[in-house]
Amino acid sequence: MNNINVYTRRTLLKGLAALAGLAAVNIPWLTAAARNKRRYRIGACDWSIGKQSDVDALALANTLGLDGVQVSLGTVQNGMHLRRKDVQQTYLKAVAANGVEISSLAIGELNNVPYKSEPETEEWVRDSIHVAKAMECRVVLLAFFSKGDIKGDEAGIAEVIRRLKKVAPIAEQADVILGIESWLSADELLAIIDKIGSTHVRVYYDVANATEMGYDIYREMKQLGSKYICEVHAKENGALLGQGKIDFQKVYDTLDEIGYEGWVILEGGVPAGMDVKEAYLANTRYIRSVFS
Repeated sequence: MNNINVYTRRTLLKGLAALAGLAAVNIPWLTAAARNKRRYRIGACDWSIGKQSDVDALALANTLGLDGVQVSLGTVQNGMHLRRKDVQQTYLKAVAANGVEISSLAIGELNNVPYKSEPETEEWVRDSIHVAKAMECRVVLLAFFSKGDIKGDEAGIAEVIRRLKKVAPIAEQADVILGIESWLSADELLAIIDKIGSTHVRVYYDVANATEMGYDIYREMKQLGSKYICEVHAKENGALLGQGKIDFQKVYDTLDEIGYEGWVILEGGVPAGMDVKEAYLANTRYIRSVFS
């Protein structure tokens, strides 16, 4: 091989490596249209990057190389503030300024103020549907942990079904999906969804939570399929993604097999004592390398 050919080959390889690096990072000048061509867009929960109910989560997401943020509807303290038009406008301006999207909404406060019992939560869920439309996203995570846990709570499950049956027609009309995130198994979730009888109540699948409960997450994801999984949390507890219990290559293969094409939202994944920004730069790089 002559020197000219060696130089040409090295130059080509460097160029390809540079392009690969650019594709792996959400740089500001990469257009929304180009990002949207990715089969899997990568986001993070605002609470996981230390910006719960904080519009600065969008700027940080851009710095981290993310495509979007799962945004909290709010807290009791701020009156579930994303329901206010002025707060919505602030978030939409940040979306435009930072070139990232609001992937979905989440009502994490349901862990403290249970949907199964507290009357004000019905208003939160109903309002979240209209907020999702205003924020140009399609999924609202409903959390069922801590005080809101319904695992083994027959009365609580019955009330949740009653409430979701009532609000489901509003979600259907707006084409917004209400996603149940809980300790429940796929079988239990499918039984609830069947009783609600709506295409717009589905499962928000968290691979770490299901693993913690001892469920076979790969079998469950196949059982639920893309028909019932509305969005996915790529999560580890106390470890960087890829360095804990979850086989994310197998998660990718399973989601690919069932034809899932939604957002993959990073949660957790911060080892004790590690800086959140440093952890999320590593987590984003890792998940992009798997979900390429």
